Formats: sequence, structure tokens, C-alpha cells
Amino acid sequence: MGDYEDIWYKSLDGLRLYARHYPNPQARKTLVCLHGLTRNSADFEPMVEYLRPNYRLIVPDQRGRGLSDYDRNPVNYHPGTYVADMSLILKIMGVDQPVLIGTSMGGIMAMIMATTGPGRFQAVVLNDIGPEIDPVGIERLKTYVGKTPKARNWAEAIARTRAINGPAFPEFQEQDWLKFSQRLYRENAEGVPVLCYDPAISVAMESGPEVVAPPSFWPAFAGLLALPTMVVRGELSDILSQQAVDRMLKLKPDLVTVTVPNRGHAPILDEPVARNAIVEFLDNLP
Repeated sequence: MGDYEDIWYKSLDGLRLYARHYPNPQARKTLVCLHGLTRNSADFEPMVEYLRPNYRLIVPDQRGRGLSDYDRNPVNYHPGTYVADMSLILKIMGVDQPVLIGTSMGGIMAMIMATTGPGRFQAVVLNDIGPEIDPVGIERLKTYVGKTPKARNWAEAIARTRAINGPAFPEFQEQDWLKFSQRLYRENAEGVPVLCYDPAISVAMESGPEVVAPPSFWPAFAGLLALPTMVVRGELSDILSQQAVDRMLKLKPDLVTVTVPNRGHAPILDEPVARNAIVEFLDNLP
């Protein structure tokens, strides 16, 4: 999909950052989509396809991902920095009362933003993330983040993508893996596919996984108690357990939950059950 506006802006520490903007003058709501640790703005393309007729969407590349600058100081790769970047772009674009949709790390950011900015957001959708993260998933991330061998061609890029993500998407066919890979990689000047993230994002994780994804984030979840909130969980997820979702429901009985069958971390959000639930959730907002 190329039917979006390119938004460029400077972070407070001078990085040139990027976001996709899908304008919609008739939209009643603005959706801000926050991607996961190793993903980028392209990750939301399947979801944007069915939401853009009714909504305005802003989909940033976090620093070190996609078209945004890489940070020379890898210790800045943590949610606190990303949240500051997001606060800036929302201010620049004059966004008021948006809905936050966060996948994995993006969901952590959404919880922080809702907690530190009460009253600024209309609702939150968490994609396969919650205030408690399964350590099994963290250990899996540490095996490949920043360590994936370079691909020499698209066949190798697809093979790498499948090797890492195969257990999470057992029903994927060849065409699905191609599309997924094309969202994770881009061609360099020589036509060779390269991953769309700075390998140095692993530095913060190696210094302690709590820097990137704290194992317990319940205080931040408190910021969602007064907000309409939905959580999407992959049935096979090793990041968000059903026990964690059950605990979230005890604290927030009006939490909207949906489980995507045969999906691990994290659902693409174009799965029929996820798509229908997201559309219904958004339609029911004031």
C-alpha cells in the first residue's frame, strides 16, 4: 500500500523520524498504531486496509525502525524514549483524543501513554500484550533480535522469516510468508533485502529485558481502568498468557477480550475474528 502521506519530524534529541499518515476528512476518530519490537509501520498494512475508509490513521516508525533514523546511542532504545517521540508527533499533528492500537512493545507504550496522559486518549487496543509478560517469550526474542543472519536474496529473507515466526503462524502459506517478509525487509541500493530495524535494539535487551519489556507492568495497566480497552491474544502466544488476561479481567471487568485461533505472537490483525472484534469495538465507542 502506498496511498499515504509521508510525515517527517525531528525528535527532541535530533533524530529524523518518520510516520505514515492515512488522512480521512470524514473520519470521526483518529487511530495511532504502535508497532512491536522488530516491526515497523508496514506491519499494520493489513489492518489499515479495512479501517481507513472510516478512520484517520497515523502509523509511526519508532526510532531505529523502518525509515526513522537509527540512534547512535542504543541505550535510548526503550519505551520511555519512544513515548516521548510519540508525544511529539501527536502534538505536531494536532491529534486530540486518539485511539491507541499497540502491538507487543507498542502496547507497552500505549499503557504508559494512557497512564502518564490521563484524559488524552479515547480508547486502547492491546495486541498480544498485557501488564505481565511470559518470560518464555522474552527468552525467545533474545535468541534472534539483532542476531538474524543477513539474507542474500528474497528466498533467504523468506526462509529467515519463516524460521523465526513459523510456530506463531502454523497456517501460513507461501504467499503469506512473502507478504510478511516484505513488511519486515526492504531492498537496499543493491537490491538485497535487509531487515528494517537497527540490530543495536538488542543492546538494551541484553542489559536487562526489563528495560525493553518489564516482566510486570501492572501499575501502568491502572491507567486503562477508566478507558475503553480491548485486548487481542494469540491462542499460541508465548508473550501474553491466558492467566494474565484473566487477571486483567478481574481488575477491569469491562475489558473486551478476543482470542485469535492458531496464532502466536503477535496476530496480524487481519484475521476474521480479530478484524470483526476491532471493528465492533471501534464502532461502539462514543
